[in-house]
Parts: sequence; structure tokens; C-alpha cells
Amino acid sequence: MHRVLVADDLSKEAVAILRGAGLEVDVRVGLSPEQLEEAIGDYHALAVRSATRVTARLLERAGRLAVIGRAGVGVDNVDVAAATRRGVVVMNTPGGSATTVAELALAMILALARHVASATASVKAGRWEKKRFQGRELAGKTLGVVGIGNIGSILVDRCLALRMKVIAHDPFIGPDAAAKLGVTLVPLDRLWREADVVSLHVPLTEQTHHLVGAATLAAMRPGALLVNCARGGIVDEAALAAALVSGHLGGAGLDTFEVEPPPADHPLLRLDNVVLTPHLGASTGEAQAAVAVAIAEQLALFLQHGVARGAVNLPTLPREALALVGPYLPLAERLGALAGQLLPGGLQEVVVSLGGDLAAAPGRPLASRVLVGLLRHALDVPANEVSAPAIARERGITLHEERIDGPQDYAGLLTVAVRGPGGEATVAGTVYGRSDARVVRVGPYRVEAVPEGPVLLCENDDAPGVVGNLGTVLGAAGVNIARISLSRTDDRRSAFAFLNVDSAPGPEVLERVRALPHVRSVKSIAL
Repeated sequence: MHRVLVADDLSKEAVAILRGAGLEVDVRVGLSPEQLEEAIGDYHALAVRSATRVTARLLERAGRLAVIGRAGVGVDNVDVAAATRRGVVVMNTPGGSATTVAELALAMILALARHVASATASVKAGRWEKKRFQGRELAGKTLGVVGIGNIGSILVDRCLALRMKVIAHDPFIGPDAAAKLGVTLVPLDRLWREADVVSLHVPLTEQTHHLVGAATLAAMRPGALLVNCARGGIVDEAALAAALVSGHLGGAGLDTFEVEPPPADHPLLRLDNVVLTPHLGASTGEAQAAVAVAIAEQLALFLQHGVARGAVNLPTLPREALALVGPYLPLAERLGALAGQLLPGGLQEVVVSLGGDLAAAPGRPLASRVLVGLLRHALDVPANEVSAPAIARERGITLHEERIDGPQDYAGLLTVAVRGPGGEATVAGTVYGRSDARVVRVGPYRVEAVPEGPVLLCENDDAPGVVGNLGTVLGAAGVNIARISLSRTDDRRSAFAFLNVDSAPGPEVLERVRALPHVRSVKSIAL
């Protein structure tokens, strides 16, 4: 039975979901780092919020751990890189608090447009300054949304209801999908110039760090409003303060900061035309309950069925893409295993090519499964979809993905080429229907072979009697041939046999096969 450790507060409903799935659940909130390190080795799953820190040291003690579930959007308290190296799935709940965060962004926009915070402070101080706090209507104004994922798209919907015009920048959504949301996609430089209000909804990465800096702020429309309910560090806060002091920017709302809490001498704390909140994005009762239930359901789904929904270090596919790619995932792993065992010498480069219908599919999940098959046979370390890409990078193995345009002989074609100092090997496969996988090429030979179980590969002169002699030797050794696929080159100079056998032949049997007339090579493969 899988064991789950709940190390931070989750709702009773969330714990009930885990136990209802047949999992053994221990709720141990408030453990010290030392206590957690001592206990973690007994568990297959760990559920946390933001209080518990999952460090590389803790993961070294987590010999059974397969998955970490973070009830919330961020995973700042989890060493994702260390988890990935150890093959531990890290998942969060990006949609659980989306409505709550979007509503906070909208509240900041409204508060800035009507000077709610500063007007409240003025009245409480005994002043009545109606002229000072003249605001602006949002109807008819242009909202620029940077990132229209779960949160950004909800904000778009709310602001369209306010009769705002919405433009957006998001490189991961197409124009048709954006149009369905009522949004016009524009380049970033145009968004800065045209938006009356800018709201940020992107993760903090190397590319987005200080995305909004002095140059960006100078390019924005005079009097524009800026809202950041995403991550601290996306905005250069010193440059923002300067733009607000100069009057170029009309106001700003921040729920996240580069350093939290901000230091007492932070320049934004002295300004009236800002709204600042202490990272309250997901802080509603509804959101906290929703993310707890969501992470419980995700952990149960993973431990019961191996489905990693919401994983941050594993490709998560939309339903439409999964329908196309899903049947090829087991084939990809077996093609990787086949290619790796055919490769003479070490492994340096892997090329995964997608043709036919697969040319339009996401390549990373298939490439990851190819690496799993390769590494399990090439290296002495465990590998899964999470750890395989990281292991490959650490060992200097380069991975390339290619698309093969134009018509193919098969509806979908997956080709794997591996190269190293000793040579190279190429194999290809397809799937008929939903689950009928086939190897269709091994090197120069076209075959129609089932990629499973012990396999014997034999290359020989295209001469009579070879197959009969091969069957005789294997039969005498008690090795039963389950299936056989034969092939030969167009010039008929060489031939090839792909044999599925019920048991792998031993070294002595392989030597007797190699000694047969016209046999050039024979190799035993495990798939």
C-alpha cells in the first residue's frame, strides 16, 4: 500500500480523498527539518503547502518517494532540480486559486482607477479631498495582459464585462484561441505602448526577470496603471518607484515583491499612488480548500494510475495532444531500448524524428520516453520520464527533436537515431489503431515486428536455408520462436530477421547461430 505524508495543513476533505483512494495517510504537521528527514524514508508521496521546505538533503533521505504534491501555484519551497535528478514528480495546483488571484488583480485595477486606498487614508485622517482623488472609468480603456493562462484568461473575462478592450501577449497561445477569449494578440512592445492598464500573469524565469524595467516603463502610455499579482522579480521595483515619482506612471498595484516582506526603506512604501498587499493572491477560504482537494485528487490519481496531472517537471499534455501522443509513448520507450542496444560503444547524441500525424504533436514527452528506454539499458542508474532528460544532460548526451514534413508511409512515424564514437543505429516504429505498436525499420531494413519481450536480430547473406538453419539451432536449444519478420535490401545482397522468442538464448546458443553459414551477425535484445 502506498503511504502519504501530509506535512502541512490540508482540509479534512482532502485527507478523506486520499484515504478513500486506498492510500495510507499520516497527517504530521509542524515537523522540524530533522524530524521530517527521519520520517520521509517511509513514504511514497509528500503533500505540502508553503511551510515545509523540500530540500536536496531531504530528498536524499527519501528512498521511496515518487511524488511531491504542493497545494498551491508556486513550488518555491521545493528543490525541483534535486527532485528531478532523483526521478521524483513534483506537482502543483495551478488552477485551484486562479479565480481568487484574478479577482485580486481586478480589485487592484479598480482601486487604482478610483484611488480607493489613498482616499480611504485621507478620510481617516480627517480630510475631505474630492478634487484630489478624481479617478477614471475603465469602460472603453485598453487592458494589456501579459500571459493569458488560467489566471490571465479569467481576468480577461471579468474586464470584458466591464467593457474594456483587451490586448495580450502570450507566445504559447494561437490567434484563434485568443480570439475565442475576446483578446487580440500583439507583440510586447505594442502592448506597452497601447495599454491603459497592464496586468502581469507570467512565471518568474530568466527571461521574465525584470521584464518590466526602466525601458519598458518609459515605453508605457503616460498615466498607465501596472498590476503584478504574479511573482516578485518580474518588475524592477526601483525603476517602478522612479516612474511613479516622476508622474509618468499613474499607479501600480503589487501583491508580490522581490524580497518578502519588503524592507522598511523600500521606496514604494512611501508613495500614495500604489496599492500593496502581502502576497494575498491565493488567500481566500475558497481557494485554500480548492487547492487542497485538487492536490489530493492529483496524488491519488498518480499513485493509483501513474497519471501525473499538474506536474511541473514532467510534460503535461492537453487532452487533444494526449489522444495523439499517448499510444506512441510505450513505443517510444521500446524504440529507445532497441536503438541503445544496437549502438556500438558509448552514447553521445539522440535524434527523435516525428513524421505523419506526429509531426504536429508535442515532441518532448516522446523524446523523454525514448531517453528512458535508452538510459535503462545504457547506464547503471534508474531513469524515468522525470529524471531521464536531466541524467542525459549531466552525462553530455545531446537530444534533438525533428519534424518530418510531407506524406509518409504510415499515419504516424516515430524514428530514433543514436550516435556515439563507435557508430550509430536507427530504428523506427508506428502504431496501428490505438495500441498495436510495430517496429517498421531497423537500420536499412523494413520490417513489421512487435516490440516486446526477448528479441533476436540476425543479419545474413540473402541465401537459401538461413532461416531454416536458424530455426533448427534455436529449436534444439529449446528456444521457441513466437514471431518472425523477414526483410532484405533492394539489391538482395543482405537479409535480416527480427525474431520474437519466448526465452532469451544463452551465449552458447548465440555462438552456434553465429557459426551458421551466411550469418553475418546476431544480437540478443531485451524489450
